[in-house]
Amino acid sequence: MDNKAMYKLTYGLFVLTSRTGECDNGCIINTAMQVTTTPNRISITVNKANKTHDMIKESGVFNVSMLSEEAAFDVFTHFGFRSGKDTDKFADWPDAARSENGVLYITKYTNAYLSGKVVQELDLGTHTMFIADVTDGEVLSGAESVTYSYYQSNIKPKPGQASPAPAAPAAEAPAGPSKWVCRICGYVYEGEELPEDFICPVCKHGAIDFEKVN
Repeated sequence: MDNKAMYKLTYGLFVLTSRTGECDNGCIINTAMQVTTTPNRISITVNKANKTHDMIKESGVFNVSMLSEEAAFDVFTHFGFRSGKDTDKFADWPDAARSENGVLYITKYTNAYLSGKVVQELDLGTHTMFIADVTDGEVLSGAESVTYSYYQSNIKPKPGQASPAPAAPAAEAPAGPSKWVCRICGYVYEGEELPEDFICPVCKHGAIDFEKVN
């Protein structure tokens, strides 16, 4: 099977947020979709390793902020490349507002948000699928929603684009271990072989989404 065929599935990218007690958190997901219109329900699928996952299980509510093509790479690094378990992601993110369900949504780089109240959960092993009633929503801009394909082509920096360190002279460069780069977030794993069950510690994608670069 050509696993790259999976990349041809069309889907968007979203900031998923929730709140428990006085704690707000959010993460990047690509698994939000409408499942029924009557009643109006959506589904989200969240990795169990994410703090946002546990917060949704506890609170039963969340917001999905739809990222637009105006989104800068910063929003992906801010909400997707670090863990809410050791970082307050909203401490230095002023572009947010609180909806009627008490959860923050992103007001910059987004064209709409939806609020959900969980009515059903499905255990998928590494992830949980939450089915939720849509309780609120608002259009924030007329910009087009960003797709995964658009993100890869127009937002995510190309290799070597983000301030690379000066290279050592070729004659002095040590051989070093092989490197495997995550196609989703750019995380680099060093080692001669990438374990088949390896999970990216940043974006939580599996070994199938890594490619060897040297």
